[in-house]
Amino acid sequence: MALDEFGLIRQYFDWPPQHPATVRGVGDDAALLTQESSQQLVITTDTLLYQRHFDDHISPHDLGWKSLAVSLSDLAAMAATPTAYTLALSLPALDTAWLSGFSQGLREATMCYAVDLVGGDTTRGPLAITITAMGCVVPGQALLRSGAQVGDAVWVSGTLGDAALALALGPSAPPELRSRLDRPEPRVEAASTLRDRLHAGLDVSDGLSSDLQHMLAASGVGACVEWDQLPRSESFRQAAASDEVKQHCLLHGGDDYELLVSAPSGHDLQRACPGTRWTRIGRIESTPGLRLDWGQGRVEPLLPAAWNHFA
Repeated sequence: MALDEFGLIRQYFDWPPQHPATVRGVGDDAALLTQESSQQLVITTDTLLYQRHFDDHISPHDLGWKSLAVSLSDLAAMAATPTAYTLALSLPALDTAWLSGFSQGLREATMCYAVDLVGGDTTRGPLAITITAMGCVVPGQALLRSGAQVGDAVWVSGTLGDAALALALGPSAPPELRSRLDRPEPRVEAASTLRDRLHAGLDVSDGLSSDLQHMLAASGVGACVEWDQLPRSESFRQAAASDEVKQHCLLHGGDDYELLVSAPSGHDLQRACPGTRWTRIGRIESTPGLRLDWGQGRVEPLLPAAWNHFA
């Protein structure tokens, strides 16, 4: 018997719930979740399109992981605890090998971050994946872009530029860099651990220059970041790419999905959260705009250069 839409869901996406908030997930007209009155609901949606956000270089398994990870990164940026998500999947054809790999990668991320797939939609059309992820946070404790204060230190988790450099290098990218592009790791636990020490935050999805500008605009402040302090992985340092390409990846490359936060200058985030690499890369200033300190007294404006879907 040919697999229909409901058989597809049952075979690849009907998983037992693991989060206590999930009363009813896949199988009814809508999901049923318990919402504690002491919590605020945090919701985010991301769409990944074939040949726009991913191509055939990523395996279906890794694509399943990444599809959920990028949305969980948005929840981490708000210091929210993920609870559940929905999946809207458009497929050009019923490819069981692709579905098997994709569902396994998605399931792996689902288990890793203890969330539940609670519904969604499947349809025939151009390959597209839309995730709506939900989380919870104590009222007044959500981490916003608008809280940065003059005198704060600017910190970033992990390393920058790896995913963008993997994309730039294409098939010749080292496996370590390719993994950063295909299997990002949302900093959910780190954000929760540090929430009381942070004033503002967001995740680096569009690139350092653009995402930090978003924080500065929302907070009504400026900032200066130090070139020498921008964290680079060893794979990034050793990769066979020009200095110009590496510079662009560090400053403007997206898909890092690291946390970019401001914190009072006296707080050491590395000591407070030793399970994640943290680097102090700059400071919040009263003068509007973003500047880059190259060292030896050379300070220049740093303008955003993110990808624009409608340019």
